[in-house]
Amino acid sequence: MTTPIRFIANLLMATLMLFLLHRYLMFWQTWPDLSTSFAQLFNAQEDTQASSPSRWQAMAVVLSYTLIIALAIWQSLGKSSQSLMDDSDRYARWSAAIIRFAFWSVFLIGLIDATISFLRIEGFLEPLVGKNLDSKLGQAVFRGQYVHYPLLALSAVIAYFTKGLSFIWLAFLVVIAEFSIVITRFVFSYEQAYMGDLVRFWYAAIFLFSSAYTLIE
Repeated sequence: MTTPIRFIANLLMATLMLFLLHRYLMFWQTWPDLSTSFAQLFNAQEDTQASSPSRWQAMAVVLSYTLIIALAIWQSLGKSSQSLMDDSDRYARWSAAIIRFAFWSVFLIGLIDATISFLRIEGFLEPLVGKNLDSKLGQAVFRGQYVHYPLLALSAVIAYFTKGLSFIWLAFLVVIAEFSIVITRFVFSYEQAYMGDLVRFWYAAIFLFSSAYTLIE
């Protein structure tokens, strides 16, 4: 009885991770979705475009989902001696690592994004980095590739070496950010869109990640 249960659990975990990776490839790298991939592979009218990048991408998408099922079966059959509690503990550790990674990503990206936006709006960034880089940092694609991706890598490193989460500091920063909005708006009549975005960004992180982390614990 444990093998079917283990198969379902392995399949859900593996499919979830592949789904997240596929979302990134779809929306940031313009890869086809799963239904489009099947259509491109099995539609005879597409044979003339067998060497096109989209067709190879479609093949990779279909093959990856197929391999996930095979991997789940192999993992389920190869660990019959382990208990389901061992699997549960392993999944809990993975989930905690993912939550820590997401927490530090939101924490660092929020701080750096707000700093860059403030410097650009007030004209302080151009003297520091030059007009060309200042203009590029105003583009979401450029900032995502050269600012967010390195911060995501740093978040993964921090999540690996840090086993706890400092939600209290994120909550404290939300209070500081909200307080600064009130002061700048009603005292200095100054407010920028990124200030409100940052507060909502961190509020969402607190509720989502704290709830997930509490469920694990």
